[in-house]
Amino acid sequence: MAELKALTEKEVEDMLLETGAIMEGHFLLTSGLHSPRYVEKFNVLQKPEYTEKLCQAMAAKFVDANIETVVGPVTGGILLAHETGKALGTRAIFTERENGKMTFRRGFTLHEGERVLIVEDIVTTGGSIREVIDVVKEHGGIPVAVSMLVDRSGGRATFGDVPSTALLHMDVQTYEPDNCPLCKQGVPMTKRGRTGKTEG
Repeated sequence: MAELKALTEKEVEDMLLETGAIMEGHFLLTSGLHSPRYVEKFNVLQKPEYTEKLCQAMAAKFVDANIETVVGPVTGGILLAHETGKALGTRAIFTERENGKMTFRRGFTLHEGERVLIVEDIVTTGGSIREVIDVVKEHGGIPVAVSMLVDRSGGRATFGDVPSTALLHMDVQTYEPDNCPLCKQGVPMTKRGRTGKTEG
């Protein structure tokens, strides 16, 4: 396995800024919350060379953790799982929603005691990740850790006894729609924020 290069938070932030992934405006997150800042991960993930560097940096923290499989949730998590798994020399699979419930499909399974690294792109509340942890446990796997591209929860997203790490930490204000100052000021919703899955 090639030596994996870690990245500083500034190097990660510079990549996201350079590709226009960090955006300013008035955004509706999939959690239903409003935010003045939005990270469009596909602006950076559309560049394979950047995706490879970011995932190698995610993998670098777990080279000695005996990871057997990397799991990510649809959609951005598929790319991250694939590249992180490639860097670690492991299998990479993903979860999807079926009838509203997070699950494995496509014949994906885990063996009893399989050591799993869970990866995710942008995390605000951590809800999707907690669902993935539950799926891994239900299938007999051991969730060793969670690795995030961006933790924008300000440290509020936690996963019980499963440790977590992120390449970039952002403390971005979010608002309930009824108490959103941007709404009260009449700032129109930024259209880009309505597309795709913005957070986990």
